Amino acid sequence: MKAILALLFAALLSACASKPVVQETPILRDALFAPPTTRVDSDAVFALSSDMRSYLAGPAAPILAGKGPRAGLVEALYHQDQLKLRYDSSLTRTAAEAFASRSGNCLSLVIMTGAFAREVGLAVRYQRYTADPALGRSGSLQLSIDHVNLTLDTHHPDPTLQNRPVDPMTIDFLPPEDLRGLRMQPISERTVMAMFMNNRAAETLAEGQVDNAYWWARAAIQTDPDFASAYNTLGVVYRRHGNPDAAELAFNATLQREPGNTLAMSNLADALAALGRKEESQALLQRLASIDPEPPFHYFDRGMAAMQAGDYAGARDLFAHEVKRAPDYHEFHFWLGLALYHLGDLPMAQQQITLAEENSTTGNDRTRYAAKLAHLRSLQSR
Repeated sequence: MKAILALLFAALLSACASKPVVQETPILRDALFAPPTTRVDSDAVFALSSDMRSYLAGPAAPILAGKGPRAGLVEALYHQDQLKLRYDSSLTRTAAEAFASRSGNCLSLVIMTGAFAREVGLAVRYQRYTADPALGRSGSLQLSIDHVNLTLDTHHPDPTLQNRPVDPMTIDFLPPEDLRGLRMQPISERTVMAMFMNNRAAETLAEGQVDNAYWWARAAIQTDPDFASAYNTLGVVYRRHGNPDAAELAFNATLQREPGNTLAMSNLADALAALGRKEESQALLQRLASIDPEPPFHYFDRGMAAMQAGDYAGARDLFAHEVKRAPDYHEFHFWLGLALYHLGDLPMAQQQITLAEENSTTGNDRTRYAAKLAHLRSLQSR
């Protein structure tokens, strides 16, 4: 998925009118945050709507009967003469929401497919792919970006043939070449649910809804306490809320589960600096530099400095380097486009900002890039 950000989810939370009544842990600080204004409901993630059941019983029924549950489900969902689904990374949707809108990012479409697969009796396996480097940032704090796909398996109805191997069918929303260099890990449905809540936390945080982001992140941790990325996101939420002491605990919890997580190290260094522990922060940054001398955003930060200095040619080259390392990350394309704009190359600037818009993950970013594109087009039409 082009932007599955490292955040969190878990058990059913009560309605948005009141805070859930639970015992706090050192990691969770419910008292710091206002009640959620949206319902955080784990049961809703994979739940089938009445429209989904009607689709299976109606238009999809002859396809499933003719081709079998596995091939039939793929045709019923993804052939263009059927649902006409479209990729949309602006929001992570539940199975029912993705079906209703006929759209979703890769995680949303995986969840929708998994929900249908369970309904028709298929076994489902999920795989998580982690980028290296994993790119995503909220201000000075870094988030990881993951991709997920699923494999549909079937079981022979004849008990004497149960041990006979069956070719699996993997459904992915990225071309195979985009998965090269990514680390693959089998994950449970529980982790998929945590990733959903994780995305919701990231999306609400990007919109400035820090309190709501906390409840999504909290739920992700409760759903899958081993999902290390969730603790990193929780730490980001705490930093945005002005609680560096709580953030330190969350980032350390990430490192307890993934000692080599450089994103958590970078975020922990930021939290330590905010706590006035400059020597510890610098020591951690030095360790990071020895592990990864060219970390995520290394050339981007240098490019931003070049932009501020008016060195647009230098900024262009540095942003281009980041685009080469992470061709699907929208912000790199946007700033490369701005550097090209300042250099007077309007056609190439428009091309890069178009790529930024296509790869953006939030409605705010999409609106911002669309406005810049409209401005460039007006300049070219003069």
